[in-house]
Amino acid sequence: MNDRAAKIEAFGRLLDIMDTLRAECPWDKKQTLESLRHLTIEETYELADAIEEGDLNEIKKELGDLMLHMVFYSKIGSEKGAFDVGDVLNSVCDKLIHRHPHIYGDVEATTEEEVKANWEAIKLKEKGTKSVLQGVPRGLPALVKAIRIGDKARGAGFDWEQPQDVWVKIREELVEFEDAQKSGNQDLIEGELGDVLFSIVNFARLSNLDPEMALERTNKKFIYRFTYMENAARNMCKSLLNMSLEEMEGLWNEAKHKSRL
Repeated sequence: MNDRAAKIEAFGRLLDIMDTLRAECPWDKKQTLESLRHLTIEETYELADAIEEGDLNEIKKELGDLMLHMVFYSKIGSEKGAFDVGDVLNSVCDKLIHRHPHIYGDVEATTEEEVKANWEAIKLKEKGTKSVLQGVPRGLPALVKAIRIGDKARGAGFDWEQPQDVWVKIREELVEFEDAQKSGNQDLIEGELGDVLFSIVNFARLSNLDPEMALERTNKKFIYRFTYMENAARNMCKSLLNMSLEEMEGLWNEAKHKSRL
Protein backbone atom coordinates (compact mmCIF):
# COMPACT_ATOMS: atom_id res chain seq x y z
CA MET A 1 0.00 0.00 0.00
CA ASN A 2 1.12 3.58 -0.68
CA ASP A 3 1.81 6.07 2.09
CA ARG A 4 0.13 9.50 2.12
CA ALA A 5 2.94 11.20 0.19
CA ALA A 6 2.81 8.56 -2.55
CA LYS A 7 -0.96 8.93 -2.82
CA ILE A 8 -0.67 12.70 -3.22
CA GLU A 9 2.08 12.21 -5.81
CA ALA A 10 -0.09 9.76 -7.78
CA PHE A 11 -2.97 12.24 -7.82
CA GLY A 12 -0.63 14.97 -9.03
CA ARG A 13 0.56 12.62 -11.79
CA LEU A 14 -3.04 12.17 -12.94
CA LEU A 15 -3.53 15.94 -13.00
CA ASP A 16 -0.36 16.36 -15.10
CA ILE A 17 -1.46 13.67 -17.56
CA MET A 18 -4.89 15.29 -17.85
CA ASP A 19 -3.28 18.65 -18.64
CA THR A 20 -1.15 17.03 -21.36
CA LEU A 21 -4.01 15.08 -22.93
CA ARG A 22 -6.30 18.08 -22.93
CA ALA A 23 -3.66 20.15 -24.69
CA GLU A 24 -2.34 17.59 -27.20
CA CYS A 25 -4.79 14.72 -27.82
CA PRO A 26 -7.43 15.39 -30.54
CA TRP A 27 -10.05 13.25 -28.81
CA ASP A 28 -9.50 14.65 -25.31
CA LYS A 29 -9.44 18.24 -26.63
CA LYS A 30 -12.85 17.71 -28.22
CA GLN A 31 -14.68 16.47 -25.11
CA THR A 32 -17.27 18.53 -23.23
CA LEU A 33 -19.23 18.08 -20.02
CA GLU A 34 -22.12 16.81 -22.10
CA SER A 35 -20.11 14.40 -24.27
CA LEU A 36 -18.56 12.74 -21.21
CA ARG A 37 -21.89 12.22 -19.44
CA HIS A 38 -22.93 8.92 -21.05
CA LEU A 39 -19.36 7.59 -20.74
CA THR A 40 -19.38 8.34 -17.01
CA ILE A 41 -22.67 6.48 -16.60
CA GLU A 42 -21.18 3.52 -18.49
CA GLU A 43 -18.09 3.52 -16.27
CA THR A 44 -20.29 3.61 -13.16
CA TYR A 45 -22.12 0.49 -14.31
CA GLU A 46 -18.80 -1.22 -15.04
CA LEU A 47 -17.73 -0.47 -11.47
CA ALA A 48 -21.04 -1.87 -10.22
CA ASP A 49 -20.41 -5.07 -12.22
CA ALA A 50 -16.91 -5.43 -10.73
CA ILE A 51 -18.29 -4.95 -7.21
CA GLU A 52 -20.97 -7.55 -7.82
CA GLU A 53 -18.34 -10.00 -9.08
CA GLY A 54 -16.14 -9.27 -6.04
CA ASP A 55 -13.18 -8.69 -8.36
CA LEU A 56 -10.95 -6.32 -6.39
CA ASN A 57 -8.49 -5.85 -9.24
CA GLU A 58 -11.28 -4.81 -11.61
CA ILE A 59 -12.74 -2.56 -8.90
CA LYS A 60 -9.36 -0.81 -8.70
CA LYS A 61 -9.32 -0.29 -12.48
CA GLU A 62 -12.90 0.95 -12.68
CA LEU A 63 -12.35 3.35 -9.76
CA GLY A 64 -9.39 4.71 -11.71
CA ASP A 65 -11.60 5.26 -14.76
CA LEU A 66 -14.16 7.13 -12.67
CA MET A 67 -11.46 9.20 -10.98
CA LEU A 68 -10.19 10.14 -14.44
CA HIS A 69 -13.68 11.33 -15.32
CA MET A 70 -13.88 13.46 -12.16
CA VAL A 71 -10.53 15.06 -13.02
CA PHE A 72 -11.68 15.52 -16.63
CA TYR A 73 -14.85 17.35 -15.57
CA SER A 74 -12.79 19.51 -13.20
CA LYS A 75 -10.35 20.37 -15.99
CA ILE A 76 -13.21 21.48 -18.24
CA GLY A 77 -14.65 23.47 -15.34
CA SER A 78 -11.34 25.26 -14.86
CA GLU A 79 -11.20 26.12 -18.58
CA LYS A 80 -14.61 27.74 -18.21
CA GLY A 81 -13.40 29.68 -15.18
CA ALA A 82 -16.08 28.01 -13.04
CA PHE A 83 -14.16 25.63 -10.75
CA ASP A 84 -11.06 23.44 -10.63
CA VAL A 85 -10.28 20.15 -8.92
CA GLY A 86 -9.25 21.96 -5.74
CA ASP A 87 -12.66 23.63 -5.57
CA VAL A 88 -14.34 20.26 -6.11
CA LEU A 89 -12.39 18.56 -3.32
CA ASN A 90 -12.81 21.45 -0.88
CA SER A 91 -16.52 21.53 -1.65
CA VAL A 92 -17.05 17.89 -0.70
CA CYS A 93 -14.82 18.27 2.38
CA ASP A 94 -16.84 21.27 3.55
CA LYS A 95 -20.07 19.37 2.94
CA LEU A 96 -18.92 16.33 4.92
CA ILE A 97 -17.86 18.46 7.88
CA HIS A 98 -21.10 20.46 7.83
CA ARG A 99 -23.31 17.37 7.57
CA HIS A 100 -21.51 15.53 10.38
CA PRO A 101 -22.13 17.89 13.32
CA HIS A 102 -22.04 14.87 15.65
CA ILE A 103 -18.35 14.49 14.70
CA TYR A 104 -17.24 18.07 14.00
CA GLY A 105 -19.76 19.89 16.20
CA ASP A 106 -21.75 19.49 19.40
CA VAL A 107 -24.82 17.65 18.05
CA GLU A 108 -25.74 14.33 19.65
CA ALA A 109 -26.34 11.41 17.28
CA THR A 110 -25.61 7.91 18.49
CA THR A 111 -27.56 5.80 15.98
CA GLU A 112 -27.51 5.42 12.20
CA GLU A 113 -31.11 6.66 12.00
CA GLU A 114 -30.28 9.84 13.92
CA VAL A 115 -27.32 10.50 11.63
CA LYS A 116 -29.51 10.06 8.53
CA ALA A 117 -32.21 12.34 9.95
CA ASN A 118 -29.65 15.06 10.71
CA TRP A 119 -28.14 14.68 7.24
CA GLU A 120 -31.51 15.17 5.53
CA ALA A 121 -32.46 18.12 7.75
CA ILE A 122 -29.15 19.88 7.04
CA LYS A 123 -29.44 19.11 3.32
CA LEU A 124 -32.89 20.69 3.20
CA LYS A 125 -31.59 23.88 4.80
CA GLU A 126 -28.57 24.00 2.46
CA LYS A 127 -30.59 23.64 -0.72
CA GLY A 128 -33.59 25.63 0.47
CA THR A 129 -35.91 22.84 -0.63
CA LYS A 130 -39.27 22.07 0.92
CA SER A 131 -39.26 18.30 0.42
CA VAL A 132 -36.67 15.65 1.23
CA LEU A 133 -37.71 13.91 -1.99
CA GLN A 134 -36.31 16.77 -4.07
CA GLY A 135 -32.90 15.27 -3.29
CA VAL A 136 -33.69 12.17 -5.36
CA PRO A 137 -32.17 12.62 -8.86
CA ARG A 138 -34.81 12.51 -11.59
CA GLY A 139 -32.52 10.55 -13.91
CA LEU A 140 -32.09 7.54 -11.62
CA PRO A 141 -33.31 4.16 -12.92
CA ALA A 142 -36.80 3.52 -11.52
CA LEU A 143 -35.76 0.64 -9.24
CA VAL A 144 -32.90 2.58 -7.67
CA LYS A 145 -35.12 5.66 -7.41
CA ALA A 146 -37.75 3.66 -5.49
CA ILE A 147 -35.08 2.62 -2.96
CA ARG A 148 -33.89 6.21 -2.51
CA ILE A 149 -37.46 7.50 -2.14
CA GLY A 150 -38.08 4.95 0.62
CA ASP A 151 -34.83 5.90 2.35
CA LYS A 152 -35.64 9.60 2.17
CA ALA A 153 -39.16 9.07 3.52
CA ARG A 154 -37.78 6.97 6.37
CA GLY A 155 -35.37 9.78 7.24
CA ALA A 156 -38.42 12.00 7.68
CA GLY A 157 -40.06 9.42 9.95
CA PHE A 158 -42.52 8.01 7.38
CA ASP A 159 -42.02 4.27 7.00
CA TRP A 160 -43.19 0.83 8.05
CA GLU A 161 -41.78 -0.53 11.30
CA GLN A 162 -41.05 -4.10 10.18
CA PRO A 163 -40.68 -5.90 6.82
CA GLN A 164 -43.70 -8.10 7.59
CA ASP A 165 -45.83 -4.97 7.81
CA VAL A 166 -45.19 -4.40 4.12
CA TRP A 167 -46.57 -7.84 3.25
CA VAL A 168 -50.08 -6.60 4.07
CA LYS A 169 -49.55 -3.82 1.54
CA ILE A 170 -48.11 -6.20 -1.06
CA ARG A 171 -51.13 -8.52 -0.78
CA GLU A 172 -53.44 -5.52 -1.07
CA GLU A 173 -51.63 -4.27 -4.17
CA LEU A 174 -51.68 -7.73 -5.77
CA VAL A 175 -55.46 -7.87 -5.40
CA GLU A 176 -55.77 -4.42 -6.99
CA PHE A 177 -53.41 -5.49 -9.79
CA GLU A 178 -55.53 -8.58 -10.48
CA ASP A 179 -58.70 -6.46 -10.56
CA ALA A 180 -57.02 -4.04 -12.96
CA GLN A 181 -56.12 -6.89 -15.31
CA LYS A 182 -59.79 -7.87 -15.47
CA SER A 183 -60.68 -4.34 -16.54
CA GLY A 184 -58.49 -4.52 -19.63
CA ASN A 185 -57.42 -0.89 -19.03
CA GLN A 186 -53.73 -0.89 -19.91
CA ASP A 187 -52.99 2.39 -18.13
CA LEU A 188 -54.67 1.16 -14.94
CA ILE A 189 -52.85 -2.20 -15.15
CA GLU A 190 -49.48 -0.46 -15.52
CA GLY A 191 -50.21 1.80 -12.55
CA GLU A 192 -51.16 -1.11 -10.31
CA LEU A 193 -48.09 -3.07 -11.42
CA GLY A 194 -45.99 -0.08 -10.37
CA ASP A 195 -47.63 -0.14 -6.94
CA VAL A 196 -46.81 -3.84 -6.56
CA LEU A 197 -43.16 -3.31 -7.54
CA PHE A 198 -42.82 -0.27 -5.25
CA SER A 199 -44.16 -2.26 -2.30
CA ILE A 200 -41.77 -5.16 -3.00
CA VAL A 201 -38.86 -2.71 -3.15
CA ASN A 202 -39.86 -1.38 0.26
CA PHE A 203 -40.01 -4.89 1.67
CA ALA A 204 -36.48 -5.52 0.37
CA ARG A 205 -35.23 -2.21 1.77
CA LEU A 206 -36.59 -2.94 5.24
CA SER A 207 -35.14 -6.46 5.07
CA ASN A 208 -31.67 -5.06 4.26
CA LEU A 209 -31.84 -6.67 0.84
CA ASP A 210 -30.73 -4.94 -2.35
CA PRO A 211 -33.53 -5.42 -4.91
CA GLU A 212 -31.24 -4.25 -7.72
CA MET A 213 -28.68 -6.91 -6.79
CA ALA A 214 -31.38 -9.55 -6.32
CA LEU A 215 -32.85 -8.87 -9.76
CA GLU A 216 -29.40 -8.88 -11.36
CA ARG A 217 -28.67 -12.28 -9.79
CA THR A 218 -31.86 -13.58 -11.38
CA ASN A 219 -30.91 -11.98 -14.72
CA LYS A 220 -27.57 -13.79 -14.64
CA LYS A 221 -29.24 -17.04 -13.64
CA PHE A 222 -31.65 -16.76 -16.55
CA ILE A 223 -28.81 -15.91 -18.98
CA TYR A 224 -26.82 -18.95 -17.83
CA ARG A 225 -29.76 -21.34 -18.20
CA PHE A 226 -30.90 -19.93 -21.53
CA THR A 227 -27.37 -20.05 -22.94
CA TYR A 228 -27.10 -23.64 -21.71
CA MET A 229 -30.29 -24.46 -23.62
CA GLU A 230 -28.94 -22.87 -26.80
CA ASN A 231 -25.66 -24.75 -26.57
CA ALA A 232 -27.38 -28.04 -25.76
CA ALA A 233 -29.72 -27.63 -28.73
CA ARG A 234 -26.77 -26.80 -30.99
CA ASN A 235 -24.99 -29.97 -29.83
CA MET A 236 -28.07 -31.91 -30.92
CA CYS A 237 -27.96 -30.12 -34.29
CA LYS A 238 -31.19 -28.35 -33.42
CA SER A 239 -32.40 -24.80 -32.88
CA LEU A 240 -34.60 -23.62 -30.02
CA LEU A 241 -36.99 -22.28 -32.67
CA ASN A 242 -37.58 -25.84 -33.90
CA MET A 243 -38.00 -27.41 -30.45
CA SER A 244 -41.22 -27.90 -28.52
CA LEU A 245 -41.81 -26.18 -25.20
CA GLU A 246 -41.58 -29.58 -23.51
CA GLU A 247 -38.12 -30.18 -25.02
CA MET A 248 -36.93 -26.72 -24.00
CA GLU A 249 -38.29 -27.18 -20.49
CA GLY A 250 -36.31 -30.40 -20.22
CA LEU A 251 -33.11 -28.55 -21.14
CA TRP A 252 -34.02 -25.73 -18.76
CA ASN A 253 -34.40 -28.14 -15.86
CA GLU A 254 -31.12 -29.77 -16.84
CA ALA A 255 -29.39 -26.38 -16.70
CA LYS A 256 -31.11 -25.62 -13.40
CA HIS A 257 -29.80 -28.89 -11.92
CA LYS A 258 -26.25 -28.30 -13.18
CA SER A 259 -26.17 -24.75 -11.75
CA ARG A 260 -26.80 -26.20 -8.29
CA LEU A 261 -23.89 -28.65 -8.48
